[in-house]
Amino acid sequence: MALKPGKFFRRHSIDAYRTKEVNSVRSEKAVMGKPVKFQGISEELQKIIDADMDNVDARRRARDAFKDVQLSIDHCLFKMPHAGVKMNESYEVNSRGLEIYSKSWLPETSLPKAMVYFCHGYGDTCTFFVEGIARKLASSGYGVFAMDYPGFGLSEGLHGYIPSFDKLVDDVIERYSKVKENAEICNLPSFLFGQSMGGAVALKVHLKQPDAWNGAVLVAPMCKLADDMVPPWLVTQILIGMAKFLPKQKLVPQQDLAELAFRDVKKREQAAYNVISYKHKPRLRTAVELLHTTQEIEKQLDKVSLPLLILHGKNDTVTDPSISKALYEKASSSDKKLTLYEDAYHSLLEGEPDEMIFRVLGDIISWLDNHTS
Repeated sequence: MALKPGKFFRRHSIDAYRTKEVNSVRSEKAVMGKPVKFQGISEELQKIIDADMDNVDARRRARDAFKDVQLSIDHCLFKMPHAGVKMNESYEVNSRGLEIYSKSWLPETSLPKAMVYFCHGYGDTCTFFVEGIARKLASSGYGVFAMDYPGFGLSEGLHGYIPSFDKLVDDVIERYSKVKENAEICNLPSFLFGQSMGGAVALKVHLKQPDAWNGAVLVAPMCKLADDMVPPWLVTQILIGMAKFLPKQKLVPQQDLAELAFRDVKKREQAAYNVISYKHKPRLRTAVELLHTTQEIEKQLDKVSLPLLILHGKNDTVTDPSISKALYEKASSSDKKLTLYEDAYHSLLEGEPDEMIFRVLGDIISWLDNHTS
């Protein structure tokens, strides 16, 4: 089903929300779960993006009203050329009755070299930083398809809630398998692309479909949470018990992810513009699912058999780079490559200095080119 914003919310001109006095757009320092006050926008727009995002209608309304502001920020990803890129957005109800948001980016005048299927990270959406990454890949000749998981971004579901990681993976398999049936692309090579938690999603998709993919690009994959990200053992056991009775409660202690993930200070501040990302404390059931998933993946590294490109920052304190090394060493694939970037943090493609972001993108495109030529 083609995206028809009018069905869900009234479309507004962004000019109606800008204040006349301020031409630049800046934000105050974000605090987890607290509304960020942006300068240069009207009170009406601020009210829209301050709304409770638990319900998908609020997230869709905020994205529609704020997207022009998002794409105008001074970040290298949003300066990627995309004149020859054809983009399409859609909503489709899946087999569990949830309306899932998807977007595609395709070369406008030629058949893609291959299709790249994007799996975004925890709390994220494919409507913000992913936009710039996808444009770059599409401008380099690749088709890109991305979706928001249930409960994230513009897809239905309680915001930030993962009652079952396996069901989330099944939702991804269902959507991407249907896309791959398209007659125009069904014979093209297909690659998984997973960032952070999306790396865990991509690995689980591969383990459930071992022969369905031509390779995977994993950027700071969540094969194991860094020790500093996991509460002490006793606290963890208490939270696991509480999750059985209060699964949706936002009670899990967590450090400021933007502070940990973004090395470049300016880009760290720009992360606040991802207004529909989940920024609160993790919900109890979500945290338990993430912990169990990483433990499960860590035990199955030797079963990973597809061609791999693994990229990780050496100074990542969100996901553990040592497990990326273990994945590289234990994966049964004979075609695998690991690159560890000196001084880099978790968000290799969003939060590093421009030259590092371009280097990582170049490494990804070079690897894809070598596997599609």
